[in-house]
Amino acid sequence: MGSLGDYEINGSLQTEDSIVITKSEPITVRPATKTDDDGFYYLSNLDIHVNFILEMLFCFKADDDRRSGGVVGSDVFKSALSKVLVHYYPLAGVLTTDSDGRLTVECTGEGVQFVEAVADCDIDALGDISKRDPALLEKFAHVFPEATSTLQAPLLTLQVTRFRCGGFVIGAAFNHCISDGTSMTEFVNSWAEIVRGAALTQKPFLDRGIIRSKQPPKIEFPHTEYSVIDAPPGSFTPFEDHQLIFRSFSFTPQELSHLKEIAMADGVINKCTTFTVLTALSWRARTQAVGLSPNQKTILLFPVDSRSKFQPPLPKGYFGNAILLMHCVCSAGELIEKPLSFAVKLIQEAIDSVTDKYLRSSIDYFEVHKPDLTFTPATFVVSTWMRLSYEDIDFGVGAPTQIGPVVLPENLALYLPRGKGVTMLLGLPGPAMDIFRELIKY
Repeated sequence: MGSLGDYEINGSLQTEDSIVITKSEPITVRPATKTDDDGFYYLSNLDIHVNFILEMLFCFKADDDRRSGGVVGSDVFKSALSKVLVHYYPLAGVLTTDSDGRLTVECTGEGVQFVEAVADCDIDALGDISKRDPALLEKFAHVFPEATSTLQAPLLTLQVTRFRCGGFVIGAAFNHCISDGTSMTEFVNSWAEIVRGAALTQKPFLDRGIIRSKQPPKIEFPHTEYSVIDAPPGSFTPFEDHQLIFRSFSFTPQELSHLKEIAMADGVINKCTTFTVLTALSWRARTQAVGLSPNQKTILLFPVDSRSKFQPPLPKGYFGNAILLMHCVCSAGELIEKPLSFAVKLIQEAIDSVTDKYLRSSIDYFEVHKPDLTFTPATFVVSTWMRLSYEDIDFGVGAPTQIGPVVLPENLALYLPRGKGVTMLLGLPGPAMDIFRELIKY
């Protein structure tokens, strides 16, 4: 089960040369009016450890009545962006550090970078972006390669690429410390609402101090998810000389239902979600594919959206990172030899352990230990965009037809919504990918 996508770094069936994109120089779009804060904006402990640039693509088709130039003019995009930044003013600031070396945002009102681009074809030529070469997808989001650190890069850069048919792609390149995927999707939705002339459905809640660490910090759990698992010599099949291959695997609702039935067949668990069963399957297949020895520990990391798990829950529209990395650890032998229900149960127990007390303890752990998240081949990270409310975004041509990332880090699998099914993106060295491809056909 799980059909293989025709997408890989070498020999991709759809190459970067298939679409020509012409970009304008970036311009700065500032908030339309003076914002509420011209000082420093607090970043929580859930923000500061994800200090890297993330790129998201939102693809929109135009119907036949809008084929001539698209429904949204360039000035409308920029004017609406200027207005929405009044509400999301931290995005218009710059990332810096305070006197203690802690990341913070200086609310200078400098604005965000905006790029216009034109493609030489209709948007149908883009096809399924989960099967496209990252070298092509990089053309749809603008980054600043001259920046030698995230402190020199803009917090947010937006690119609108228009196609001849009137369709367009919005590429958002942003520092993860300013927003997680949920918050960025809400920002893009707010931008779209102003483009349409509508009032904001949900204004952002900007006070991240509500999840500030306690003073003094109170760590009540061990938080071993931040421990590095070192790999002893000889634990892995040597893949150093092999190039990383990216592929996509699609699962239909029927395939996912069958996989859940298999996981529950032995009675160890009586329910499971798409996320837990697909993560269990991919973790086991990936562990075997990279050649972990049976006694080697393997760690699974995955983000849990904690907005509803705080007590009281975080306010609606909370703008910032509200995800907590949870983990499961076992030996490679256990994971591979035991039934699928074993891994599903481990994942379920990790999710269930995320309580308000655990969240507060984790925030305090960061305050005291300031851990670096270091990944080895023994670490597998899984993330999902299946619950992002992207279907609400409407710039006047309806919801996005698809969303996806530009690039994918090694050691990470990402789930994307595809109709009522799921597409999984994954990168592995070539020989390991060949093994994974067979093992995923459960």
